[in-house]
Amino acid sequence: MPYALTIDQRGSRIHGDRVEDFLARLAALLERADPTGAAVVRPFERTVGDEVQAVLDDPRVVVDLALSVARDGGWSVGIGAGPVDEPLPESARAGSGAAFILARTAVEAAKSRSRSVALAVRAVDDGAGRDAEAVLVLAAATAARRSEQGWQVVDAMAEAGLRQEDVAERLGISQQAVSKRLRTALWAEEIAARSAAVRLLALAAGERPA
Repeated sequence: MPYALTIDQRGSRIHGDRVEDFLARLAALLERADPTGAAVVRPFERTVGDEVQAVLDDPRVVVDLALSVARDGGWSVGIGAGPVDEPLPESARAGSGAAFILARTAVEAAKSRSRSVALAVRAVDDGAGRDAEAVLVLAAATAARRSEQGWQVVDAMAEAGLRQEDVAERLGISQQAVSKRLRTALWAEEIAARSAAVRLLALAAGERPA
């Protein structure tokens, strides 16, 4: 089941149009999250103004991308989980169907000033969609409180095959220090939250995750 993502720049009147740089950033994030490109149904492109849109079909990639964008800041993320009208046009901005409508509703919700994290999910299964949003927002809000030292070890651990002892050697600190930083950064809790968000997104779109 596809997922439409609509992402809108915040404060463009103050910071100027950052879409072209952001599209390059998204391409790099997608390459890291999905090296084969199999999850990309339609790549990110500018739709109108300072907004971009894409269609993906892997909830894990959606979660990775949404949390990376939330970390960067400056963008409102709307995730729409549901069907699209087929055949899907070559351009994401020409697509139609429930996922696109839900993504539009989600990104407008994400823009609310009352939100601590500018991210929202709307889905054909509304309850599962709201649950997925709650987990994603909690993960993003937790990460936002992470120190620079915490991010240093979390980012290093995210590299393929890197173990705590490898991170310790790279950073020139003890393995005990790495372990302490990971605990303080709530790294294990974030990993668990990401896994829960993936399953909830799949449920929200009407899938039955393995």
